[in-house]
Amino acid sequence: MLAHGPYDPRSMHGFVNPPVVHASTVLFESTDAMKNRKSLPYTYGLRGTPTTKALEDALSELENAHETILVPSGLAAISIPLLAFLGAGDHCLIVDSVYSPTRQFANGTLRRMGVEIEYFEPHVGAGIADLMKPNTKVVFLEAPASNTFEMMDVRAVCDAAHAGGAVTMLDNTWATPLFFRPLEHGVDLSIHALTKYPSGHSDVMMGSVSATKETAHRLRETQMQIGVNAGPDDVYLVLRGLKTMGVRLERHQASALELATWLEGRDGVGEVRHPALASFFDRDLYERQFSGSSGLFSFLLPGSFSRAATFLDALEIIGLGYSWGGHESLAVAVDLSDRTICKGPADGTFIRLQVGLEDVADLKADLERGLAAASSVT
Repeated sequence: MLAHGPYDPRSMHGFVNPPVVHASTVLFESTDAMKNRKSLPYTYGLRGTPTTKALEDALSELENAHETILVPSGLAAISIPLLAFLGAGDHCLIVDSVYSPTRQFANGTLRRMGVEIEYFEPHVGAGIADLMKPNTKVVFLEAPASNTFEMMDVRAVCDAAHAGGAVTMLDNTWATPLFFRPLEHGVDLSIHALTKYPSGHSDVMMGSVSATKETAHRLRETQMQIGVNAGPDDVYLVLRGLKTMGVRLERHQASALELATWLEGRDGVGEVRHPALASFFDRDLYERQFSGSSGLFSFLLPGSFSRAATFLDALEIIGLGYSWGGHESLAVAVDLSDRTICKGPADGTFIRLQVGLEDVADLKADLERGLAAASSVT
C-alpha cells in the first residue's frame, strides 16, 4: 500500500505521482455551482487540492480512518483536535507522560480558555473511569510515553472514556500506523507528526489527524475555522517519503533494537527503555497492542547532569537535536521537570536516542566514545 496508495495514476494521464497543485482560487462553472459548492470536491485552496487529498487519502487508508486532515506541524495536529472538542467549563484528562509541548498548550491556551486540565498515570487502564467527571469531554493519550516509554492499555482507557461520554485522542507518532492503528483500539482521533517517519528526511514540518466517521466533521470544520492547511510542496515531500517509510522503519527498528540490547551490557549505563526489549517493564502491553517498534528509545545515564552533558558533547556521528524520524541519528538529554506524576529518577539523566540509518558499528563506536568521556566525570 505504501508504494502505491489509493492514488490512481490513470486519473492523471498515467503519471505515477500525484500532481503538485498550487492554488488559492477555484473557478466555478456557474452561479448555481457556487451556490451548491459544498457538493464539489474543491472550492478554495484552503479547503484542499488534489495534492492534499492524495496524502489525506493515503493516511486514512493506513489508519483505517474515515477522514484525515493535514496541518503545518505535529503540534498543530495536537492543538486543533483539542480545540475542536473542548470549550470553557470542560474537563480534559491527559496522560502525565505526554509530549511536553502538548502539556504547554494544555496548561497555557486551554486553561486560559477555561478548560480544566487533569493529568493521569499511564497505567491507569479502566481506572480512568474514577477520574471521569460529568464535564469530561476529552481523554488524551500517548503510547508509548514521550521519552520514558511507559505503555498504556489503550482499549481499556478508551472504553471507559466513551462510557463517560468523552472523545479519545492518541499521539501515534512513535509507532506510525504500520505498527499500531489506534482507531482499531477504540481511539477516535489518531495524531501524527508527519515531520518524523512519514517525511523521513528532516526537511518538512507537517502533522495529521485521522478521525472516525463520528468525529471527522467537527474536526474538519474546526480546521477550516482556524484557517490552516498544509502547503502542496511539503505535502509532495511527505507523499514521497511514504513510499520508502516501510523499508526505512525496518532499518530503524533493527538498528535501534541492536543498540538497545548492546547498551544493556555496557558499564556506566543504567536502565534501558526500549519497548521491544525482553527486560522492558511494559513488555506485555507492548506485545499485545503493537506489531513493531521504531528507532526511538532512551537509557539512563547515572550520576550528575554534567556527566550526561559530557557524554553528549563527546558524540561525533550522533547529533544533538530535538527531532527524530529522519535519516540521521540524534541524542538529547530528557527533561522531565514538568511532570507531576511520572517524575524522573532521583539520580541520573535519561538520554533519548533517535537511531537513524547509519551503520550500527559506527553508532556503537560513537556511543563508546561518549561513555568513555562520561566515565571521567563523577
